[in-house]
Formats: sequence, structure tokens, C-alpha cells
Amino acid sequence: MHNDIEFALRALLIGAGATLLMDGWALLLRRCFAVPSLDWSLVGRWIGHLPQGRVAHGHIGMATPVRGEAALGWLFHYAVGIALAALLLVLSGPGWALQPTLVPALLFGVLTVAAPFLILQPGMGAGIAAAKTPQPSRARLRSVATHTVFGLGLYLSARILTLLPL
Repeated sequence: MHNDIEFALRALLIGAGATLLMDGWALLLRRCFAVPSLDWSLVGRWIGHLPQGRVAHGHIGMATPVRGEAALGWLFHYAVGIALAALLLVLSGPGWALQPTLVPALLFGVLTVAAPFLILQPGMGAGIAAAKTPQPSRARLRSVATHTVFGLGLYLSARILTLLPL
């Protein structure tokens, strides 16, 4: 990559593309197999309570609603996807974005499951790695699968970008 603007643009497009693919996966599971997906308004509610020092909730659905929580949740979701893409670009070096390979993206995607397991799920009341949910193993498997799709999205988005002049 030639400069900071190109790096930022690649991180933005790769991260947004990967997050969009992950959302498409969730939509497919919900529509075809009735698998519930994460309610991003509840994530927004969790984010909205952070400035008051409230990091963990017993059950986020019982917490006081926050104005604009749905928009806040979706914005957070895409911002994290973009930030993770930037981290992948830093860790893999500038050459990866120019000649992306599947394995680093997939491995990175799987590793990103640590964020929901260790931060989001405990903070929203589901426990570490969904331990407090009715079916923790199923929830964990869904999270790993979803983050694997995110990794695939990182790779595919980067590959598409190689076809475009930046």
C-alpha cells in the first residue's frame, strides 16, 4: 500500500464488506432455518450504558432502553468490523491486501470470536462464551461459524479490491 489514505480506504471497504457478508449469513440462517440472530439494538443499549460506567448487565433486555440504540448497535457493529480489518492489515503486512490469501483471513476471523466471548456476551448478561444461555454449546458454535464467515468476508472483500484501482 502506498499511503495512509489507501490503508484507511482498504480497511473501510474490507471491513464493511466482511461485516456485510456476516450479516447476509445471519439473514440466511434466520430466513431459511429460523435461527435467531443478534439484536443489534440490544448491543446499542449495552454501548449506551457504558458512559455511565455500566459494563455488565444481568440481562441486557431488562436494562433501560437507550435513545437511538438500534442505530448505535449497527454503527458499532460495522465500526468493529472495519477496525478488525485494519488490525488484519497491520498484522499481515501491506502485501496481504495486494495479494490476499484465504488462510490468514480465516484464522483471523476465527480468532475474532474472542471479542464476543470475552467482552460482549459477558457484558450483556450471557456469560463468558455464552455460558449463561440455555444452549451454550449451540451459541458458541454459531459464534464461531459466524466469525469464520467474517474471515471469509475479509478475504473475498480484499480479493474484490485487487480488481479495482485504488
